[in-house]
Order: sequence, then structure tokens, then C-alpha cells
Amino acid sequence: MVSYGTDEMRKELSYWLALQRVVGVGSVLAKRLIEHFGGPEAVFSAPERALREVEGIGSRVVSSLKHFDQWEDVAREEMLIEKNQVVIITMRDRQYPKNLLSTYDPPPFLYVRGEIQEKDTLAVAVVGSRMGSDYGRMATERISFELAQKGVTIVSGMARGIDSAAHQGAIRACGRTIAVLGCGIDTIYPPENRELFSEIAARGAVVSEFPLSTPPLPVNFPKRNRIISGLSLGVVVVEASSKSGSLITARLALEQGREVFAVPGSIDSARSRGTHQLIKQGAKLVEGADDILSEILPQWEAPQRVKEEKTEREHELTGGSRAILDLLSLNPLHIDDLISRSSIKSGEVASILLDLELKGWLRQLPGKMFVKVKE
Repeated sequence: MVSYGTDEMRKELSYWLALQRVVGVGSVLAKRLIEHFGGPEAVFSAPERALREVEGIGSRVVSSLKHFDQWEDVAREEMLIEKNQVVIITMRDRQYPKNLLSTYDPPPFLYVRGEIQEKDTLAVAVVGSRMGSDYGRMATERISFELAQKGVTIVSGMARGIDSAAHQGAIRACGRTIAVLGCGIDTIYPPENRELFSEIAARGAVVSEFPLSTPPLPVNFPKRNRIISGLSLGVVVVEASSKSGSLITARLALEQGREVFAVPGSIDSARSRGTHQLIKQGAKLVEGADDILSEILPQWEAPQRVKEEKTEREHELTGGSRAILDLLSLNPLHIDDLISRSSIKSGEVASILLDLELKGWLRQLPGKMFVKVKE
């Protein structure tokens, strides 16, 4: 988690913010650069030859990185972050949502008000029409309430109508909920949701990938929809017309390997055409929370079992392996530093590193740098 406390942390934050502003660097390429070099500062300091080795990078992006000159804009962004008490969670942080990180194009970092917790891995998105009917809003709030009561985090977009009802259902159940904005996190949209914004931040988190002061432009919302679906194990669509943005979220969910659910409505309502279309295409018809839980719980419980098995395997590590692994984190560390800090002979350290890499505990980066594999 990057903040603005120490000079070192402020410097790291500056490079994350700068990478976001480099022309030609979107989420996919940013992820690729971070994985290749280990961090944003290393990306900016990398020689042109090394940059050109990264898949998908062209001369224009290399030039943008080497001649980056928007540091004043970065400094202004840092001031806004501090002023608004916003937390930055990067894809290298343990707090970064695991569901989202597993998608093709996760944001390099998220602006957060509130707190994202480990339990938010068990999450379901509930989305639908901004012009939701009384029936749609009541069904949404009931389903969200039932899911939240059973420990499921409700994810939505804090828009009018169905989205707001989804958040309110979770809050009424004293459960957790996450709102994903299509604007800067310092902009409350729609403005009448100011109180709801505060309640969500208190019972979960409000998140955005957009820089502060970004207005709620229409072009932003399809982009934010991939985060709504990416945070979740499944997406429930309630009342959507045949051209609704909620259908974009459903399509993105399918591309991300998520489950898609739909709540049926009146055959006479235009608001139901999109949801009925989804059901015809194979989305599971939803009448209550159990219809959703029966699908998502098996896929959520399987990784939990794998995690428990991995924890058990940790006990099998030898003393030297354990000592080396304890020194590693998501921040790259040179082999010489590992030797000096562990007081283990260089030949033995090299052997341990190879063994740990083969077992999947760590990864070697260029220049004999090593990082612990994120769990």
C-alpha cells in the first residue's frame, strides 16, 4: 500500500502516478512493465534497450518514458491524494483485490476510500438500470441483503436506481459493499448519493482507477465496468434494456471467466429485455440468494483449499530456505543482499534460490534480483 508518509513512500507513489500518465501505457502494458522490471521506478530508469524487450512496447512508448515531463501534474495529484485522505493500493500490495489481479487488464493501482479486506474475495456484483422500477429496486435490495447476510461482499457502481439499491441492501444487512466509480474518487456522482458514499466507505470501500478530479464522463463507465466484474465471482443483472451498460458488464464478466446471473422481470417491460436476453443466452435465472451461492461457493472454496495446502507446505521448508524466503517480499532484492543478510554462504544461497524458484516460492528478475511470489 503506497501512501505519502515518508520521503521514500512519496517517491514510490510519484512513479506509480507518473506511469499512469505515460502516453501509450494502458493497464495491460503497465502490468507487463511492472512484472518485467519489478516496480515503476525501475521502469523509468530502465535503458531503452531493456524497455524494447518488453512485449507490446513501441518506439513511441519508449520515448514517452524516457522523456516524461509531467512531474508538476504528478505533484498536484499527490497533494490532492493527501488532502482527500485517499489510500493508493498497487498491484504489488497484498491488499490489492485478488479477483481483480487475476484479470487480463487490472488497473496498476486503485484509489481507495475505506478498506478492502481479504474477505472481499467472496464478492458478487449486482448491477442494472439507472431507471429501475419499484419491483427492480425491491428485488435488488432483497437479494443483496440476503447475500450480505451470508458474508458476500456486494459490488456495484453507486449509480442511481439498481446500483444504489444493491449497496443499500448490503448496508441494511450490516454487510460489506464496494462501489466502483467512473470518475475521480473525490467526485460524488450522482451528487444525491453523498450520504451513501460515506456509508459505503464505512462498511467497505469506494474505489476508482481514475485520477482525482476526473469528471464522470460517459466514456469512463464502460472502462470501470471491467473492475466491477473483475472484483467479483459473478455478476447479477437486474432490469436492463437491450442497450444497457449492464450488458457490457455481463459480457466483460464472461470474458473474465465469471458467472452471469439475471433476475427475470415483466414480459411487458422494456427494462426486462436485456435480462431476458441474458437468460436466453445461458445466464442463470435468479429468484433468490441461494441461486447465486450454489454457483459461486464451489469456485470460491477451491482456492481456499489450495491456500491451506500451500500453508501446510511451508512447514516442509528447511531452515536455510525459510531464512531466505523470510527476507523476500514483493520488492526486488539482489542476491548479494540475500547473502549478506542471511549469513549463508553464496553457493548455498544460489542453490536455495534455485530450489525455491522451482517450487514456485519466488521469481527471478533481470540482474539477479528476486521477488517472493504473491500468494
